[in-house]
Amino acid sequence: MQQFLSWGLPLLSVLGLTLPVQAMPTDTQIEAILKQRIDREKQSPGIVVGIIDPNGQRIISYGTLSATNADRVDGNTLFEIGSITKVFTALALVQLSEQKVLNLDDPIAKFLPPTVKAPEFNGKAITLLTLATHTSSLPRLPDNLAPADDQNPYADYTVDQLYSFLSSYKLPREIGTKYEYSNLGAGLLGHLLSSKVGLDYETLIANQITQPLRMQDTRIRLTPDQTRRFATGHDQRNRAVPHWDLPSLAGAGALRSSANDLLKFLAANLDLQPSPINASLQKTHALQQHTDSPKRAIALGWHLRTEKGPEIIFHNGGTGGFRSFIGFSNKQRLGVVVLGNSESDVSDLGFHLLDSRSPLAKYQPPKAAIAIDPKVLATYVGNYELTPEFSIAITQDQDRLYLQATGQSKVELFAETPTHFFLTVVEAKITFIKDDQGKIDRLILDQNGQRLPGKKNK
Repeated sequence: MQQFLSWGLPLLSVLGLTLPVQAMPTDTQIEAILKQRIDREKQSPGIVVGIIDPNGQRIISYGTLSATNADRVDGNTLFEIGSITKVFTALALVQLSEQKVLNLDDPIAKFLPPTVKAPEFNGKAITLLTLATHTSSLPRLPDNLAPADDQNPYADYTVDQLYSFLSSYKLPREIGTKYEYSNLGAGLLGHLLSSKVGLDYETLIANQITQPLRMQDTRIRLTPDQTRRFATGHDQRNRAVPHWDLPSLAGAGALRSSANDLLKFLAANLDLQPSPINASLQKTHALQQHTDSPKRAIALGWHLRTEKGPEIIFHNGGTGGFRSFIGFSNKQRLGVVVLGNSESDVSDLGFHLLDSRSPLAKYQPPKAAIAIDPKVLATYVGNYELTPEFSIAITQDQDRLYLQATGQSKVELFAETPTHFFLTVVEAKITFIKDDQGKIDRLILDQNGQRLPGKKNK
């Protein structure tokens, strides 16, 4: 459910000129991009692209269900869609408000048990709307998320833990004043909506969204047939990884779906097909809050790309072994879905298909990693404080080492040397340093041209 977003502005746009949007690449050209990523660059076992406009829809797919399963991916293959789930959560909020079940500005305390203390700031309450717009002042993740299985990090996080976090957390700033992307906030919103209507999250979304749109393949619990069509996720080294489960924070990223199902969702958003919820969808497109970037804003669940050219309404998603993108332009009446079964990003392809001036990302092959004795890895385990507000926790699972920074997801570290490690999800390095007695007592984080030391807590 990580959200790694990057865009490149062409020079002429920076100079105040607007380049014309070129024609959509042909199916053959799109397939060539997929073949390069899959056959030559080994970025993913499979990728599926879905495109819709007033002339109809089409699927371009290439690759397989997994690195070891030769069955081909297609428009009916299911993928984890990660944070695209947040769009469904926000839409359910809008619909329940239209049905007079609740109000957008209701404080979250109204839906929590009386034993749970909802965080406030200067007497102001977190509302359902601020959860949907990532302006609640809640962090990206709760600090009591301590998974037993690093490869399925949300599976054992309970509602009781969620309530415990809320009751003890101190908000850092005024509510509603600053955008900060929060998986916690979206997951909490899904939980509160489900509690209000007395249904689990999957049933709530089915009743409000997927059944009216006949999206039979967008769900959490899969039938035997859907399980056979469910792709296997892979890390950036094409190793198969487990599927993710999010029982308590389902609204943040638990849905699985197919390209054909998401094209139905896009058809409703673009008003290309009539449905009972088209009017509700239009309300989710409206700008709610600007972000720190002048090129980005937040709507209800959706993000807006607001730089010159056609406005693009979008969301992307990422779980342990999947990446996803859904976006559309109301002006062009064009929508795109891209689904991949690895950690290699697909957002650049989605943006490129919606606006040819958005460049495809230059492929950077993963660095070579070496194996390190698990006994050596154990000496690195601990919590390293870089600032009073920012720490890095290093943990071990057999022969793998993991890093988790304050308020962020846990990610794997890979060894270049016995003391130098790198990440694959972002450009960053970790170096472990020994004291005079030969014990690891600190680390150095190298990222964005900065070298930040962190001392190991005793």
